[in-house]
Amino acid sequence: MSEKAKRWMKAAGIRAVKTMAQNAVALIPAAATIEAVDWKVILGTAALSGVVSMLTSLAGLPEVPKEK
Repeated sequence: MSEKAKRWMKAAGIRAVKTMAQNAVALIPAAATIEAVDWKVILGTAALSGVVSMLTSLAGLPEVPKEK
C-alpha cells in the first residue's frame, strides 16, 4: 500500500469514527433510564453514518493533499 493510501485510510477512518460517535450521541434520547435507549437502532445508525462518511471521503480529504 502506498504512503498516500495509508494517509488517506487513516484520515478517512478518523473522520468516520468521529461521525459515528456524533450520530450515536445525537440519537440517545433523554430517557428516564439508560435501559430505555434502543441500542440496536443507535449502533445501526452509527455504523451506517460511518459507511457514508467513508464514501464521502472518496471525494477528497483536506488532510491528505492531492498530488500535483
